[in-house]
Amino acid sequence: MRDDEPDVVAAARPERVSAGTSRRYLSLLVASLSLIALVCVTLLLPVPYVVLSPSPAFNTLGTFDGKPMISFPKDVKTYATKGAIDFTTVAVTRPEAHLSLADAMVAYFSPGKEVVRRSAIYPDGESAEDSEKVSKLLFESAQYSARVAALRAAGYNVRIVPVVRTVTKGYPVDGVLRRGDVLVKIDGKRMKSSLDVFTAVAMKKPGDRIAITYRRGGEQKTVKVKAAANPDDPKRARVGITMATPKIPFKIDFRTGSKIGGSSAGAMFALGIYDRLTPGALTGGRHIAGTGTIELDGTVGPIGGVRQKTVGAAENGASVFLVPAGNCADAALDADRRGRVHGMRLVRIDTLDDAIKAVGDLAKDPEATVPRCGAPH
Repeated sequence: MRDDEPDVVAAARPERVSAGTSRRYLSLLVASLSLIALVCVTLLLPVPYVVLSPSPAFNTLGTFDGKPMISFPKDVKTYATKGAIDFTTVAVTRPEAHLSLADAMVAYFSPGKEVVRRSAIYPDGESAEDSEKVSKLLFESAQYSARVAALRAAGYNVRIVPVVRTVTKGYPVDGVLRRGDVLVKIDGKRMKSSLDVFTAVAMKKPGDRIAITYRRGGEQKTVKVKAAANPDDPKRARVGITMATPKIPFKIDFRTGSKIGGSSAGAMFALGIYDRLTPGALTGGRHIAGTGTIELDGTVGPIGGVRQKTVGAAENGASVFLVPAGNCADAALDADRRGRVHGMRLVRIDTLDDAIKAVGDLAKDPEATVPRCGAPH
């Protein structure tokens, strides 16, 4: 190579390297922008999930919009009380709303929130209107069951045997069941009350086969019928009977507004009614909160969103939280070394009687040994 060539060669190499590097940078830039665009689009796509969030708690012994939440006729003997028995609520993504992947990810990492499959809350094909109707129906059923369970616990004679009141001509059980028949089982599940029968049939669809076990006199039989469509709602089943409902001795009204639904307030409603119908303050002035469905016989059932409800209860000042036995494992996930959740004692309840006893024991002695999620403490 001659002495005058290096400058030419040296000048040519950087030019070729610069062009190649520019093309690589351009390719990298295009790929990066494409990836960012793809990620953005993906984050905005709807996902089949909903978010459960903590929501306010309401004192069943207090007022709602300036009036008593639970009220009784003037001629019914009630007793002054103190303290609080809160029913707790949880906010859920509305059925007509669609959660994006980004929203779900933010909620997943947010304290107190939970992301669950949409189908666990809203059955496939159920419209927003249908969802609201079901929620209100469950709320009304919870109030009715709370009345009956509380009255029975307070010593009133309220019979809850599921007895057929009427049979409608032209429907599946016409010519099979009669007025006065006692329904023992539906599809093998024991019926404890008329409400159980209503619920069992409501869960069916037109065309489903239903096995009904009934007792007439001293004889018990089982028949199978094909559910018909309910004329008021063709999507729901009907077999053609009405049930004799338990006779409540007096009216008990609830004031809760129109935005609360579902069945999870039942147990606390029953506890609030019982407290007002019996002498003394059941809580001893303490702030109690809890959740759980209630059956006519006082059985307490599990609910959804228990971890969110403990957050709402603690924020409202509760020191004790009553937990259905079936929710104990989930509720205890947030427990500290002392077994407390957000500073509250978790008390396990299987029945309304369990709740009454535990709350009464804690009123007498805040350190009393009561059932907890795991073992007595």
